[in-house]
Amino acid sequence: MSNIFVIIPAFNEEEAIGKVITDIPDIVTEIIVTDNGSDDNTIQVAKNSGATVLVENEKGYGAACLKAMEYIYSQYPEDEDIIVFLDGDYSDFPSELIDLVDPIRKNNFDLVIGSRILGKTFGKTESGSLLPHAVFGNKLSVFFIKLFWKYEFTDLGPFRAVKAGALKKMKMRDRNFGWTVEMQVKAAILKMNCLEIPVSYRKRIGQSKVSGTISGTFKAGTIILYTIFYYVFKKI
Repeated sequence: MSNIFVIIPAFNEEEAIGKVITDIPDIVTEIIVTDNGSDDNTIQVAKNSGATVLVENEKGYGAACLKAMEYIYSQYPEDEDIIVFLDGDYSDFPSELIDLVDPIRKNNFDLVIGSRILGKTFGKTESGSLLPHAVFGNKLSVFFIKLFWKYEFTDLGPFRAVKAGALKKMKMRDRNFGWTVEMQVKAAILKMNCLEIPVSYRKRIGQSKVSGTISGTFKAGTIILYTIFYYVFKKI
């Protein structure tokens, strides 16, 4: 049976991080929280909840993820292991992790995306949890992925599971908000076996560092679109 590792980037999530970790199913081998420069008690709460805590002082979602991946690769080099990415704000439902990893274990998928958009269709997404500009940004991004690479996604949702070997082939490098779209673009370029499943989604605890501010939304949107068009003209 493959190992399952959960990566949680976290910045000032002391109110939420303990709930996230506690709700993760016990099929997981190790939970890695990468603290991204918090000035609250995120680190201590994560440790007390049983997670391995790393520190990445360079601000950026991707930078935090890459730090945790480096740790996993140094400890557990098996390509069949599964790596799950999960936000630390308690907007996702960690218990649904089993639904994400099962298609990899049973049907050999490389990447499984938890789609909040599909979750909305099935009544699993809480009203008001997905802001209008986030929905628009998702639609625009997945439109371009379909246009250029003929892969159809509905969401860039951060809750996702990927086979470790597939993740290595992607050669991830984004250190900021382009992380999720880079993964999906590269999966499409490499013609990986991808799947989306509906996941539940609720209003996060605390304010979003991205969609919660106009500047954060603009910055993230710019990086996401730049990432898409970069790989239209560049090889991996």
